[in-house]
Amino acid sequence: MIGQIRGLLIDKQRPTVIVEANGVGYEIDIPMTTLFNLPELNKEVTLFTHLVVREDIQQLYGFLSQNDKSLFRTLIKVNGIGAKMALAILSSMDTQTIVNCITMKDVAMLTQVPGIGKKTAERMILDMQDKLKHFTDHPTTTQTDSLLNQPEGMRAQQDAISALQALGYKAQESHKIIKTIYVEGKSSEALIKEALKSMIKGSNTICNVTSSMT
Repeated sequence: MIGQIRGLLIDKQRPTVIVEANGVGYEIDIPMTTLFNLPELNKEVTLFTHLVVREDIQQLYGFLSQNDKSLFRTLIKVNGIGAKMALAILSSMDTQTIVNCITMKDVAMLTQVPGIGKKTAERMILDMQDKLKHFTDHPTTTQTDSLLNQPEGMRAQQDAISALQALGYKAQESHKIIKTIYVEGKSSEALIKEALKSMIKGSNTICNVTSSMT
């Protein structure tokens, strides 16, 4: 079992990164919450990994903290949630938000994740409630160091994306619009305002087109 990899980050093509360790390049799938906190290319990175082995594939999944890795392993034990779905959940919310949703039985919040319906959300809450006691509100050392070293622009983008998701927008839609409108130096507040204007404008355009066709 490969439980941790430390090496040079040589490629980032979401959701996959390549980390070179001792001359070997490891392809590792990661959630968006990990991607946003990665260092620049050719910088050293440590990822806590989980290896999935099946007859047709061997796939590594990586995370910046043990908490994220542990939550991933808890998620894939839920009936109906595979590795890709667990990665999508961790891409849409940070670990503590997911834990809070499970603890507070917030089905509505969980169903904001693409692919998660009401039944799956309810099953997550039922299966995971007693398995999250070891998670805390305090970030791990790895998470703290990563946030401190994160470029200002990346933090602004991540904050804006999180805010849009809190308002009910889907993860993929939020990532796309923020990446489209981001200009170096923009604050998270400016990004949120511009994104909301763009989304509302787009929604109105669709409504007008639909009305003209009826």
